[in-house]
Amino acid sequence: MDIQEFVEQSIGQWRSQRSAHHLAFSHFEAVESVINIEAISSEANSVIDLCKTYNIEPQAVVSPFKMSWEGHSDWDDGEEVLKGTSVLVPVPDPTRLNCGKLLREQGYAETMPAAGDYHLLEDGTFVLLTNYDRASAEEKIWFVNPNVRCRVSLIKTSAGSGVVTASFSSEIRQSQSK
Repeated sequence: MDIQEFVEQSIGQWRSQRSAHHLAFSHFEAVESVINIEAISSEANSVIDLCKTYNIEPQAVVSPFKMSWEGHSDWDDGEEVLKGTSVLVPVPDPTRLNCGKLLREQGYAETMPAAGDYHLLEDGTFVLLTNYDRASAEEKIWFVNPNVRCRVSLIKTSAGSGVVTASFSSEIRQSQSK
């Protein structure tokens, strides 16, 4: 599997259940959400602007997409709606097979633009490593079948010496009504 196939397989609406262990707070959190992933044009202004931010030529991108999410957490009585949107732009490394950069309008560990390094394993698992100012994130996503995928995330200290948060998500594609 290459990055284009991975993104194509990810397009759609997903119902997600995430369990997160916030080690710094000794707290367990359960989050239920709906995630929408849609392909966007490599000529979209948001893609071009993100490329400019990282001095990337827009013609180097493959399969840009937009991800939006809305959900509820059981932390703080679950009254707050968790929602957001982010444009994600894969930039394959022409010298290394199934490796590259993933540019994001909004990062996972910090809500700021982020560029992570991705690679795909032989079994199709997508691995993303992102360094932020105050933390680093390691994410892995793999497909159990075309309509079920799993995601694990670790948020580490910026030095990478300690895990702050560990989470697991199961995501099920919602059927399209016709």
